[in-house]
Amino acid sequence: MACTTGVCQSGCYKEDDDEAMEFERRSESATTTTANGSASLPVKEDSDHRNLCFKCKVDEAITGDEAHLCLGCFRSSLFGKFKFSVTSHDMINPFDNILVAFSGGPSSRVVLQFVHEMQQKAQRNFDASRDRSLPVFGVGVAFIDETVISSIPSHEYEKAIQDIRLIVSSLAPPEKKLHIVPIENIYSLDSKGETSRLKELLHAIDDDTGKEDLVHHLHMMSLQKIALDNGYNKLVLGSCASRIACHVISATVKGQGYSLPADIQYVDARWEIPVVLPLRDCLIQELNMICSHDSLKIVKQLDGSGSGINVLVSSFVTLLQKENPSRERTIVRTAEKLTPFHFNRLPETDDPNNHVSSRRRHKKFNPKSNESIPSELFCPICNSPLNKVDSERLKSNLRHCETSADILGISCCSSCQFQILPKKSSSKEHFYSLLPQPMIDRAKYHISRDQDLLREQIKDFLLSEDENGT
Repeated sequence: MACTTGVCQSGCYKEDDDEAMEFERRSESATTTTANGSASLPVKEDSDHRNLCFKCKVDEAITGDEAHLCLGCFRSSLFGKFKFSVTSHDMINPFDNILVAFSGGPSSRVVLQFVHEMQQKAQRNFDASRDRSLPVFGVGVAFIDETVISSIPSHEYEKAIQDIRLIVSSLAPPEKKLHIVPIENIYSLDSKGETSRLKELLHAIDDDTGKEDLVHHLHMMSLQKIALDNGYNKLVLGSCASRIACHVISATVKGQGYSLPADIQYVDARWEIPVVLPLRDCLIQELNMICSHDSLKIVKQLDGSGSGINVLVSSFVTLLQKENPSRERTIVRTAEKLTPFHFNRLPETDDPNNHVSSRRRHKKFNPKSNESIPSELFCPICNSPLNKVDSERLKSNLRHCETSADILGISCCSSCQFQILPKKSSSKEHFYSLLPQPMIDRAKYHISRDQDLLREQIKDFLLSEDENGT
């Protein structure tokens, strides 16, 4: 947030906002468009300066996407992208308590480092201010331990967890609380039978892609549970443009085109704890360079091997990126043309802590959504908004359901029905009994809500018939 007075002593985020806006202005004025549609910085024709950084004109430029910036200016440019995303979409405010999802990879490592630097600057401003009217936002770190379902040896996973503890503890103050939570804890606080129940649930899914997707959904539910249980009000993910490009292709292949716009925006507020993506405009190659430049320790990839659609698409997009460095950004920019949903922006509040400049940025940079037809029904497994066909099928078949498993089956999206739910009717009830309670509650909530809506429609119809009769 920023104040409008020129003699502010409150230690607010005016400098951050001004720097971010200045970065965006310079980026728009300093870039040109190449023949393949990618943005690049103009190159001086003078051969004596051809290898110098375009910005500082002192150090030697590096190769890569930012081909005419030195390492120092390249880092400033990437941090500028991050800050512009944060300030323009109101992702972090002084009164927030945010949770950073951390896997140890380059994306989550960079987002943790950038959030840490923002928090450090806010702390310095707070210490230097006279009235200390604005507090310093809180930061927590969450890691989901998937040891029980991972193909990686347990000793390697334990080593990775030790490295994660070291990474978080080595950050300078303010202190950040680290939450390391086993993925099986999504079932309940009681650990009895959780591991075997989770393994049996995944074993019941025949499709490799379905298993990968369900683990991803359980991972998100675990992060939401950590945030809710510990008082965090926003969840920060390190998803970058490279990962989003892969998701665009894989979601299209899996028939999730309707819900795709919900997953690729800067803000996703369909969850109880809103999710934000401050690295959405950064490529994985850029983040790897930052980790190398800053000597940021990263953890060995803990995803293991896979053979589903997601792995194949990732390899395909990587190949495309090698042939054309602008390919991933082109995929994301193409997907950006899809209309976002009404929940793809943070809800506006009348909180006096939110300054008027913050509310103006909220209106300016948040995407225009299709609010005339807000989707209120979500898949209980993946939490994707249901399209019109799935919603109509749910409403028409609801009265014919005899068991809870039947209700779950018709309330899921087409993709989850095809890849995750069992095909045999005899297996559906057992599969239903293995699901975590949050998924079951989500189905019951939306079914109950749909029944209330149906009763209201019937009531309005009967009232209109009485009025017409009289």
